[in-house]
Amino acid sequence: MAELEREGRRFAVCTVVRTTGSTPQVVGAKLLVDDLGRLTGTLGGGCVEGDAFEEAKRVLKTGDTSLREYELTEDLAWDTGLVCGGTMWISIEPGERALLLGGRDLLGDVLAASSGGKPVALATLLRREGKDFQPSGKLFVETDGGTGGSLGDGTLDARATEAALDALRQATPRTVALDSAHELLIEPIVTKPRLVIAGGGHVGLAIAKMASQLEYDVTVIDDRPEFSSRERFGPGIDVVVDDIPGWLAAQRLPVTAYAVIVTRGHRHDLDALRALTASPLRYLGLIGSKAKVKRIFDALLEEGLPAERLANIHAPIGLDIGAITPQEIGVSIVAELIAVKHGKTAKAGAEAVSMRWDGALRYTGSAR
Repeated sequence: MAELEREGRRFAVCTVVRTTGSTPQVVGAKLLVDDLGRLTGTLGGGCVEGDAFEEAKRVLKTGDTSLREYELTEDLAWDTGLVCGGTMWISIEPGERALLLGGRDLLGDVLAASSGGKPVALATLLRREGKDFQPSGKLFVETDGGTGGSLGDGTLDARATEAALDALRQATPRTVALDSAHELLIEPIVTKPRLVIAGGGHVGLAIAKMASQLEYDVTVIDDRPEFSSRERFGPGIDVVVDDIPGWLAAQRLPVTAYAVIVTRGHRHDLDALRALTASPLRYLGLIGSKAKVKRIFDALLEEGLPAERLANIHAPIGLDIGAITPQEIGVSIVAELIAVKHGKTAKAGAEAVSMRWDGALRYTGSAR
């Protein structure tokens, strides 16, 4: 959008604002269409995207806004292959209005948020009219609760602000039902997710390479120079040679960050976990067997760590896919990161530990 504005080009923004059932794209997916017919982004391809493209050209001519519903039925699939069975609603608006809220152009805020600055969330009110959902107000919300624009009602603004702050913590777009007549599209704008990997061994290497391809901002910390060379990990991955718990304790990781503990031994894992439990992270995972996890958790409890600090740790780490090699284990761990990122329930299998203690803080353990 910034490049098109600098070029003086007009453009339309197509956004998936609502979905039901299985669809080829998720809420928040976008496609830009400029006045030369160039496309950036995707709505899932096929005739849905083709129709949105034609509608975007009409919007560019008229200056109108548009909301179109697409049922991905078997008839549609005959020509396109889009037999997902769900329904998508796609909003199309002129680019000059897409980020103009309350007299403020948010393009600069969005650029800053996407490149490491303060996150911001955009909230769009969708008003139900029969089967249709019409956009009827916008609000932007900052991490400190500051807002701009309005949905036209103070109560709706307050509910939208609360929902947007929660979405910013989760860093994923979503649609929230407010009542029978209104839904809320929330689009958090944040930098790419940060992943810290404690341990640069074979599993850490596999995780780092895969996560980097998935556009995580990856940092690996290890105290062994031979396992922490930039040549070993390749471009795009930050590698730090330092004392692992000391370095972790000194970091101010955002609540949207992910951390994986895959060091070379129980003691190092314990020290790393101790350093990270004070940070309210999006994801914290610990590698190891059920017995090892129990020993580490028991040690932290004996030190006086509150049991609730352990409740959200993913341990043993990774999805149960029968992984054996370091590369396969890396796949299972990265798959769990993806599941958490998109709000899915990650089932790690029978050996995963459910963090449960009785009143005396004795570990009881169970499968989750």
